[in-house]
Parts: sequence; C-alpha cells; structure tokens
Amino acid sequence: MKGRKQFTLASTDVRLTLPARPENVAVIRHVLGAFAEALDLPADVVEDMRLAVTEACTNVVRHAYQDELGPIDVVIRPSGDGLELIVIDHGRGMGRSPDTSGPGLGLSLIAAVAESVKIESGSPRGSRLAMVFPCKPRLMVV
Repeated sequence: MKGRKQFTLASTDVRLTLPARPENVAVIRHVLGAFAEALDLPADVVEDMRLAVTEACTNVVRHAYQDELGPIDVVIRPSGDGLELIVIDHGRGMGRSPDTSGPGLGLSLIAAVAESVKIESGSPRGSRLAMVFPCKPRLMVV
C-alpha cells in the first residue's frame, strides 16, 4: 500500500495480518498462544504474551483507524533468548483517543509483563510496538 513504512521480515518470522476488528483480536491471541505452546514455553510466559498482544491489538482496533478500516500486522520473531512480538498499525498511531478522557492502562500493563517494550511512530502514519519475552523452552527431565 502506498505510504506504508516497509518492515523487513527475517526468514524465521511468522506474520499475521488481519483487519483491525474486535473479533480478530481473539484470533491473533489464539494463534500466538498456539505458536508459543508449540515452542513449549512456560505457561506463565505464554499467558503474559497473550495478555500483551491482546492489549496492543485492542489499542489498534480502538484508536488507530477511527472511521476507516485498516490492518493489524503481528510479527512473531525469535530474538536471541527471547521472542519478539511486534504489533503494527498504519493508522493514526499512538495518541490520545477522542473516546477517552485520558490514557488507558494497556501500555503500562504491557510494560509490566514484557521483558522490554519499544514504541516507534510510523512514517508518515501508524505505529510499531515491539515487545520481548523470555523464550527458553522448559527442559524435560528424564
């Protein structure tokens, strides 16, 4: 699409792009959970990841596009001893929403459960929220 900032994918990335609709937040959460469980990540890490991606995607649905429909891009990227989750919108990006009187708790909640969080503004529009979670699979004792 014209005006979208290009995002380079690595060969190990998993990318999911869906319309920014409330029902698709549950789809993204389910896909992420299945992926993390397939990696045999600890249950508490999987739940933290599900919570964070739900908050990030809900922010996109509620705030990014106003009256137009746009996509949510979610990238799952192995990163050293972690798993990076990236949520991208191509809408108006981060900022105060006209339907609330102040900031919500979503970003604070994400920061509390993720190992690190980085927010970037898109050019010319949109935002990119990258979250890293520890990704060491459980060791099986024989």
